[in-house]
Amino acid sequence: MSIEKKAVFHLPGLFEFYELYKVFLPLFKGHREYFYDWCEIGSIYGAPADCIWGGGRVGFGEAGSTEVAALMREYGISARLTFSNSLIQESHLINKRCNALCDQFEHNGDVPSGIILHSDLLLDYIRNRYPDFYFVSSTTKVLTDFDDLVEELNREEFSYVVPDFRLNREIDKLKELPQAYKDKVEFLCNECCWFGCYDRKKCYENVSRKSLGEECEDHVCVSPDADKGYRFSLAMENPGFIGIDAIRDVYMPAGFSNFKIEGRSLGSAIILEFLLYYMTRPEYQLKVREEIYLDSSLDLF
Repeated sequence: MSIEKKAVFHLPGLFEFYELYKVFLPLFKGHREYFYDWCEIGSIYGAPADCIWGGGRVGFGEAGSTEVAALMREYGISARLTFSNSLIQESHLINKRCNALCDQFEHNGDVPSGIILHSDLLLDYIRNRYPDFYFVSSTTKVLTDFDDLVEELNREEFSYVVPDFRLNREIDKLKELPQAYKDKVEFLCNECCWFGCYDRKKCYENVSRKSLGEECEDHVCVSPDADKGYRFSLAMENPGFIGIDAIRDVYMPAGFSNFKIEGRSLGSAIILEFLLYYMTRPEYQLKVREEIYLDSSLDLF
């Protein structure tokens, strides 16, 4: 089946995996033959560890903002700041660190930068103060009802909307969306969370509280496999998983092109596995590994 559009991947770890992308991006740009010709990098998203507007994940981004901005500018990739804290109040808007990040990334080369948001209060503040960003409706809103997704897609202020991963399976309904809405849908592909989870929003709220510096207990995950942590093999068994065959044979022919890879709180080794699986031709995966971390004297233990 012919595919007109390319798959545009939105990758995790703007600040969290700077060192990995510093090696990977030259490979991706300089050796396109290593990678599928039907895919591109649309953005890299993340937030520094000390960012109170941050949400979704907390405490992982250690790279300096100047170096990160320069890397995105050098390779012409959109930087997305993950400002998805759901508990923002008026007093939080004047935070110097977060405003400085907006100042730095609003005009960062020829490619526009984006903001991933949950709070409408923060959305209005950034739109008025930093009008050149584009905006992404965060998956932390946990949009599991299809009508709620349609309502969110109808909001002109959002260029993209990331539904809850459980709507990935509603392909018959998704196919009926107008193309303008399809262009805004950004599917979360590799979620490992329990498909039957009823506590997802509370989990995100817990992260938001921690980002704000509040003292609170860790959220207790209700997943039956919570003790195993994130495993890509388990994510592949998730009913909401979107693999490369589904991207090429189902979602892209249906008119969808935006796909988000999660993983900011994971290690760079598993992020590399995502990059290999989703973007790298099988016959070149070893070459990519060799360029990034393999050498003849490598010991695993």
